[in-house]
Amino acid sequence: MTYRYIGVQKRKEYFEIPWASLRAMVEPSFGERSVINHRDYLTNGRLVTSSAINVTETEVLTAEGRLIAYDYLVIATGHTDSFPKTRTERLKEYQAEYEKINSAHSILIVGGGPTGVELAGEIAVDCPDKNLTLVHDGSRLLEFIGPKAADKTLNWLTSKKVEVKLEQSVRLDDISDGGKTYLTSDGDILKADCHFLCTGKPLGSLWLRGTNLKNNLDNHGRLMVDENLRVKGRKNVFAIGDITDVPEIKQGYLAQKHALVAAKNLKLLMEGEKESKLAKYQPSSVKAIVSLGRRDAVAQLSFTTVIGSVPGMIKSRDLFVGKTRKKLGLEIKL
Repeated sequence: MTYRYIGVQKRKEYFEIPWASLRAMVEPSFGERSVINHRDYLTNGRLVTSSAINVTETEVLTAEGRLIAYDYLVIATGHTDSFPKTRTERLKEYQAEYEKINSAHSILIVGGGPTGVELAGEIAVDCPDKNLTLVHDGSRLLEFIGPKAADKTLNWLTSKKVEVKLEQSVRLDDISDGGKTYLTSDGDILKADCHFLCTGKPLGSLWLRGTNLKNNLDNHGRLMVDENLRVKGRKNVFAIGDITDVPEIKQGYLAQKHALVAAKNLKLLMEGEKESKLAKYQPSSVKAIVSLGRRDAVAQLSFTTVIGSVPGMIKSRDLFVGKTRKKLGLEIKL
């Protein structure tokens, strides 16, 4: 029997290793390895580059009005973000961001989650001459992990002469002096040649609210899934990544684990195996490695929290790009 299955993705012609994107902002050539055209690894499949706008029991409707039939559906729309359509355009964005950083004397980063912290680390290490300020509205950095990791990270950033302002926000709709003067919620005036917004982005589930899956969304807009990563109440619809209600932190390496379980279960179902044979996903406890430049990182593990070159050797030097490319059947180095 021939099956039809489609994964609903964002309107991009390429796959981007998300945790590597910040390195590409200070080293644009890094993006040559971390931004990968889908056709380079999807050699035995059909790629439709479009936004999905509706789902029925048997078909997906695209923004161009195209109906695509499916036997199995995987929804992996993550968070809403604005990216160019082509790989070439994305690489040009990295070059523009690099030039923006390189030409600035002072830089403001808004947001102290993993994205803001990792960007601050990349810039602080590669461009130590920049006056770098990070503003975060929380009481500590990296609130998704423990306070020890947050304290160690704050000390590391401070040692790199990054000014960190906690429990403050920045009024980005009230920028003056040609875009170089910023006002915080405490009334502080900050001077910066440019800024980068590194706050959370909304889930990519708004399009589902008008579909037959609308009742499968929880109050936060996440798709409710069972232990097999199928949307609850659906036999042939899976969801993976940040869009799910799996009770764990939302990180790229966990989305990869979701994908492995979903792929295994799809294969079993297509082979006619019994439901009892399906793989079960076990939510992970809080474990995280946050890069701090090219050599260091802070790691919260189940038994300890460490910072420095040891966790840096695990992640920061290559940011798992080589490992990810290998999994996709691509050359590790270009």
